[in-house]
Order: sequence, then structure tokens, then C-alpha cells
Amino acid sequence: MMKYMKISAILAGSLLSLLLCIFASLAFGSRFVSFHEVSRALLHTEAASISEIVVLERIPRTVFSIIAGASLGVSGVLMQAITRNPIADPSILGVNTGASLFVVSGISFFHIGTAGQYIWFALAGAAITAIFVYGIGSMGYGGMTPIKLALAGAATSAALSSLVSAIILPRTEVMNAYRFWQVGTVSGATWEGISSVLPFLTTGLLVGIFIAPALNALALGDDVATGLGVNTGMVRIAGAFAGVVLCGATTALAGPIGFVGLMVPHTMRLICGPNLRLLIPMSAMGGAVLLTISDIIGRLIGSPSELEAGIVTAFLGAPILIIVAMRAKVRTL
Repeated sequence: MMKYMKISAILAGSLLSLLLCIFASLAFGSRFVSFHEVSRALLHTEAASISEIVVLERIPRTVFSIIAGASLGVSGVLMQAITRNPIADPSILGVNTGASLFVVSGISFFHIGTAGQYIWFALAGAAITAIFVYGIGSMGYGGMTPIKLALAGAATSAALSSLVSAIILPRTEVMNAYRFWQVGTVSGATWEGISSVLPFLTTGLLVGIFIAPALNALALGDDVATGLGVNTGMVRIAGAFAGVVLCGATTALAGPIGFVGLMVPHTMRLICGPNLRLLIPMSAMGGAVLLTISDIIGRLIGSPSELEAGIVTAFLGAPILIIVAMRAKVRTL
């Protein structure tokens, strides 16, 4: 009974935090809008004042920050679960950089310019990079280990970043289109972009929730999971598919936002435990809250302009990564 009360309290607290973040995102910016005006703008279908117009303009940005943050949080959980690596994250494993390379290649050589085109190129880059990093991290004595996987991801990310620079430096027009996207931002969100990315993110989230019980068994070890009737190979493929789709589709529109997939799972694991059936939805809410707060902080610090959310999450996430790396004994997932 106490367990269910604790879970209910955690869920209620997370939902309340998310609602407060939504109102704050609609209220704060280069122009402050009171909460009364925010409520009035949301209740009216047509804007009657400047403040209401400002609120309506901020709604797509707020919705996308929630969706993108939730997707990155769940992507981090899935990558940590299937690799049993506590520091696995789309940015650390190089998946974000792979998506970035394919997007900038598409802009440079195939002249892509729409959200739908960005998504397919980003997904292809994320998938190929994930397969490559996992293959490199599995080579040698002992097979795949968390340290080898992290090193392979870091090396791959550095190499791909160099390729991105080599492609954009001689092309001024590509650099102009890419330089704001590469730092990670939700400021350019539109309803068209959200609608194009939503099917991919929904698919990835549903797959992650569906395989959560099998991932719980996988955390006990491959032998135990096989004894419980889990097809470990298929579970890892499904988890990798969901993680890559969530990360790649988000990166296509928001750019490579780092550390959300690292910070959120660790924090939520401390709060609600390692059960992935609860950890996945909690990480979705935690990621949404974190990215929305980062976007709000960026607007307040950079006012009357703004600081991109990807820069804020990097400032918040770097110390977390250092703390995790410095721990003498890191538990295996």
C-alpha cells in the first residue's frame, strides 16, 4: 500500500511540475506575460491583445520542448538499459553527431530544407552511427563493456564532428543554415514540424513502453532473461530501434541537444527505482520538465535575445557526467 502511495505522490508531483513549466514557458521571454493573461489567451480561440498573441506564438515552442525533452529522456533510458551502461546517452554514444552529419550532408549535397527531409536523414545517420559504435564497442576480448562502448562513442563523435566541420567550412550558405541548429534549440518549432515528427516519436515511445518488462528481465543478465523466456536479441533490437527513432527524430528538428538522456534517467532512478515500467514514463516527464526549464532559463539569461536550450543543458549536464565518471564503483544496470 505504501509503495503505491509513494508512486502516486511521485506521479502527482511530476505532473504538477510539468504544468508549472508549461505556464512558465508561456509567460516568460523577451516580453513577460502575466499568468492571468496566459490563462485568458488559452481560453480564447482568437487573440485580442499583444500579450495573447505572444502566448499563442509561444505554444508550438512549449509543446515541442515537452515532446523533445520526453523523447530524449526515454531514449537515454532505453540506451542505458540495452547496453547496461550507466553513462549511455545519445550524445555520449555519438548518435546525435551521426544524425547531425547526415543532416548537414543532406543540406550540402541534396539541398534538403523541409522538416520531413531532415527527419529521414537524421534517422539514417543516427541508426548507422548506433550500429557502428555498438560494433566497435563489442570488438576485442570480453565483448561489449560499458567503458569500451563509451570510448567508442566518444571517438566516433569526435571523428564525425570533424567531418561536419570539413563539409560546412567551405560552404557559407550551409554554415548559416547549420550554425544555429547545431547548438540545439526549440525556438524554431512550428505546428508543421511537430506534426511531421510526432508519428516517429509516438512509435518510439510505445515500443519502449511495450518492451519495458523484457528490459527489466534483461537487467538481471542475459542468461537469467533467456531462462525467463525473453529473446534478448530481439529485445535489444527493439530497444535500439526505439532509442534511435526518438533521438534521431528529435535531433532533426531541435538539433543535437545533449545530456538530457543522461541526467534524467539517473535522477528518476534515484527517485522511483530501477523498474523500467515506471522509469520510462517518469523519464519522459522528467525530460520534458528539464528541457522546458532549460529553454526558459535561456530566454531569461539572454533577454532580450535568448540562449539556446542545448547550451543550458550542456552547462547543467557536464557536472553530472563528471560526478558519474568519478564514482569509484558504478552499479551495472
